[in-house]
Amino acid sequence: MDTPQNTALTRALTELPGPLPARGVIHVVIRHTDRFTVVGNDLAQHPGLSTTAVGFAVRIQSLPQGTEVGIKALAARFPEGEKLIAAALRELETHGYLQRARTRLPNGRIVTRTVFCNQPAALLRPRAAAAPPQPPPTARPIAPPALMPEPTVEPEASPEPEPEPTPDPVATPDPPAPLAAPPQAAAPPFVRLVPPPTAPKPPRPPLPRPRELTPELERISTALLSDLRHHSPQFTLSEDDVRELVPGVAAWLERDAHPDTIRHTLTINAPEPVNYPYQFVKHRLTVLLPPPLPGAHDLTPPPARRNPVTPFQTCDGCERAFRAPTPGHCRDCRAEDEQRATAA
Repeated sequence: MDTPQNTALTRALTELPGPLPARGVIHVVIRHTDRFTVVGNDLAQHPGLSTTAVGFAVRIQSLPQGTEVGIKALAARFPEGEKLIAAALRELETHGYLQRARTRLPNGRIVTRTVFCNQPAALLRPRAAAAPPQPPPTARPIAPPALMPEPTVEPEASPEPEPEPTPDPVATPDPPAPLAAPPQAAAPPFVRLVPPPTAPKPPRPPLPRPRELTPELERISTALLSDLRHHSPQFTLSEDDVRELVPGVAAWLERDAHPDTIRHTLTINAPEPVNYPYQFVKHRLTVLLPPPLPGAHDLTPPPARRNPVTPFQTCDGCERAFRAPTPGHCRDCRAEDEQRATAA
């Protein structure tokens, strides 16, 4: 049987205006009226993202608000596996399109909240401060048209009465000044949410080193690093890598860390695949270095503090016992001596 041909595309191709290119892609654009998502070219043509990451970004962008977009939720919805989905989400997180954070709900349950931004580069641009809303212009009241005075018939002249005395003018209070409009609050300063790509990065801490690299420590460290590939093939290190990482493992051994503990710490929960095993092992040897074990004197509790006791003394006058830091007279003898001195 022959392969069925899509005649609809061929017919639409003949209806396109203008000369068509001889090679390459030709777009037949039909405007969407419902169920569509706007995707920018900065995402669709991103040079640093893989096609899988771009596809998952478009799918996440098309989902409604509140839809679960975790690794297992996406794997249950789409045919890709969990490893491929996890790698795509890490790419989007590295380039700023995706952010995942663990939050605690009011009932105590911890969930992962995912935030997706379709234009992470727009967060780096300074945002223009919103202009304060201007009050609508008030229309001036229109004065009513002036009425023409009606003609009046002048009465006959009569004797004018005497004018009444005019009262003294009364001082009228000045009208209250209009209240000044409250000052408009200044626009909040722009806060950069994402550090600029040109911001200097802090220097990485150096690889730990032992106080003394003995031949025994060097032998055990070399054997431990060379044996990592038997437990996980992705931790295959070259001879130069092993030689540079030996001081870091020796520093762990010097702090009484067991070789099995070091091997477990270096390989547990490692991403798949580990593209740079030397950098990964160096990072974990540096960041997860345990503190040195405390000595015997560090674990000894401090001696209990006792209140000083004032010793007993014998009075030089009456030979009565009393408490005092130094020998001398008791209180009664000192009082009698003061009375005698006053009387004299």
